[in-house]
Amino acid sequence: MNSIRYIAQKEFRDGLRNRWILAITLVFALLSLGITWFGAAASGQVGFTSIPATIASLTSLASFLIPLIALLIAYDAIVGEEEGGTLLLLLAYPISRGELLVGKFCGHALILGLAALAGFGSAALAIGLFAEGINLMEMSLAFGRFVFSSMLLGWVFLAMGYIASAKVAEKSRAAGLALAIWFLFVLVFDLSLLAFLAISQGKLSPELLPWLLMLNPADIYRLINLTALDGFGGVSGVLALGSDLPVSDGLWWVLLGWIAIPLSLARWLFSRRTI
Repeated sequence: MNSIRYIAQKEFRDGLRNRWILAITLVFALLSLGITWFGAAASGQVGFTSIPATIASLTSLASFLIPLIALLIAYDAIVGEEEGGTLLLLLAYPISRGELLVGKFCGHALILGLAALAGFGSAALAIGLFAEGINLMEMSLAFGRFVFSSMLLGWVFLAMGYIASAKVAEKSRAAGLALAIWFLFVLVFDLSLLAFLAISQGKLSPELLPWLLMLNPADIYRLINLTALDGFGGVSGVLALGSDLPVSDGLWWVLLGWIAIPLSLARWLFSRRTI
């Protein structure tokens, strides 16, 4: 446990020196504040509209941005250390490969979590200070759910980034594989599912369709947030398939499973890696 804590602290300090926290926090804060106050500009309105509309817009943004940032943080976690000549040095200490990987994950997860909390929390703070007629309890619960689920989504793609980093022997190939992961889960999956439904011409079992969304953590994340918005009817497209799914603790557990399984796979790949 001490070894894991040491590695996590090292990764966190490295993130501070690389200004990862500051950069990611500023990106999250600027985009979330922009969406909060100017998200309805196309309809001729400027300013805060409503909590459901704000959370829905932020969810759509975060489902694209957070996986990409997480993969950028994690893709060189192993192969980058190896190319830099520091991996052998780290493994020379009394620490196992599994402890090294978990320690790196904890450090990177803390960086991403703090950035999401501070960045997206700025939007909640601005709403609480400047918007009128706001139910602070309702806003706190909605943003708390959104920020925590955003952290979980980021941790899922951190673990996937470790898979890419442990699988390949070159940093450039790890970057390409990480980008392919992002395209698959963020862009290609939903389009492929819609195409598959169109080709099947309704022959696929209706009971099976909603559960196919569980194969994509980005869809689980969107379902957790969008279906929790009372009175908001913005769930459309492929997400409409999940309208009959239970949106309680079940989806949260599936998202946690999406962290544990890729992280375990990355640990297995790392244990078999020849250094």
